[in-house]
Amino acid sequence: MAVAPKTVLITGCSSGIGLALAVKLAQDKKQRFKVIATMRDVGKRGALEAAAGPALGRTLDVKQLDVGDERSIRACVDSLPGRRVDVLGERPALPRAAPAPPPLTSPCPRCSEQRRRGHDRPPRVPEPARHAAPHGHQLLRPRIVFNDIYAASKFAVEGFCESLVVQTLHFNIAISLVEPGPVTTEFETKVYEEAERADYSRTDPETADIFMRLYLRNSRDVFASLGQSAEDVAEVLEPPGAPGLAGRPPFRHRTNAACAPLAALRHADPSGALATAALAALLFRRQGLLRLGLRALRLLRWKAQKLRQGARLLGLR
Repeated sequence: MAVAPKTVLITGCSSGIGLALAVKLAQDKKQRFKVIATMRDVGKRGALEAAAGPALGRTLDVKQLDVGDERSIRACVDSLPGRRVDVLGERPALPRAAPAPPPLTSPCPRCSEQRRRGHDRPPRVPEPARHAAPHGHQLLRPRIVFNDIYAASKFAVEGFCESLVVQTLHFNIAISLVEPGPVTTEFETKVYEEAERADYSRTDPETADIFMRLYLRNSRDVFASLGQSAEDVAEVLEPPGAPGLAGRPPFRHRTNAACAPLAALRHADPSGALATAALAALLFRRQGLLRLGLRALRLLRWKAQKLRQGARLLGLR
């Protein structure tokens, strides 16, 4: 007996991880998924449609959805058969990298509100589908990009989901946090370009100097050495033969093994002193060691990638 494909609604599909994940699921050889790929501006659908190829119109449909607009959310969900959503993958994001401004003029409320509304609204709207489906699954993709405001919004998502998952499991709805670490996408390129052009005349000179001379340079090196592509992240979400979207989903997907040492430091010392002291030393006092280590990691990852490519050519994987 044929099993009906799962309806997967993904936001932010004009580029990056959203695009890569939508294409990966839509091109599934077993056709286990019907992908609803959404974006705020459907005028930017060209890259998605080109990547989807023959899957477009078959296992992938493109729809408009703005996670900050209640009417847009309802219109999209109402257009789905039975308003059914089995898997929800989303990552609303506002590009920002800058020294934290004074609290009264801070864009933090806007960033936090976008983050909160984006994660709170979509799972709440298709209520009939929640009870109609045998189970549901929500994928959330927080990222930390080494700046205070953006990182704070990601930790808010972590806390929100850890609390929410306890409730949703009662309705057989799973939630998964996808934690890729650095990801090299157009989003990051835009963040750095805007940061380099920004006016920091109202920021104290020492802070502005540290941001431009240390943060931007080191952050670029980190992304170049440790960053995954959007396709790498999408591939890890459902490796062959392992449970993922098609099986029992874990609460956390950590997709980048290169970030394991930092996670190990945090677990080794619950007080946080070890990890924060190590990062501060590398950033401010041992920059040469930081860049040397990053170059070594980049070389090791390049060799590993070549080995994987060779294995695929030989049919070993």
